Amino acid sequence: MGRLGPTEIILILVVIILLFGAKKLPDMARSLGKSARILKSEAKAMKSDDQQNAAPADPPQPGAQDQQPAPRTIQAAPGDVTSSRPVTEPTDTTKR
Repeated sequence: MGRLGPTEIILILVVIILLFGAKKLPDMARSLGKSARILKSEAKAMKSDDQQNAAPADPPQPGAQDQQPAPRTIQAAPGDVTSSRPVTEPTDTTKR
């Protein structure tokens, strides 16, 4: 099992085109790109959250226990049409 030569690569591409068709390949590439962008943004967000959590905490100030922390917000992924919203905001607007 060695490296792939140019004839093997061309053969693989021809088989892929025959299996999926030329019309579906751009859609598949587009969805793969979106998935990669979302994965990259989520990994970046997790890394920044880890760095924020690893930062040394400020010493507690008197009366700080009475204050509630600000609600966390969910950031929209690139290309996502929904805007960011607070986590505690109810999303169900139907009356029961």
